[in-house]
Parts: sequence; C-alpha cells; structure tokens
Amino acid sequence: MARCAFTGKSTAFGNKVSHAVNKSRRKWKSNLQRVRVKIDGQVKRVYVSTKALRSGLVERA
Repeated sequence: MARCAFTGKSTAFGNKVSHAVNKSRRKWKSNLQRVRVKIDGQVKRVYVSTKALRSGLVERA
C-alpha cells in the first residue's frame, strides 16, 4: 500500500452505512502522485499526496 513520503497519508478504511444501517467495509484512497523530489540533495521518485504538493512541503526536481 502506497504512503505519502512527507505527510504519511495512505488508504483509510471504514464502513459504508446504508439508510437501513447495514454496514459493509469500504476504502478512502488518498490522492497520491509519483513525483521526482529532492531529498537530502538527491533526486528520488516517491509517492506524494497532492495536499503536500500544493502546500509547498515538497521541493520538486
């Protein structure tokens, strides 16, 4: 399972609850992109959430 290298976000799990309160398992997938970033002066390709990209946490290469 992919995880954001900066925020740690990954897939969240929970229940889908119908009007009749029947429950079944579901997933919320985080919006992860595979981008080239500079980490410790080296260029690496890692998964980054779009929230981290927009907020400026990431220095792209």
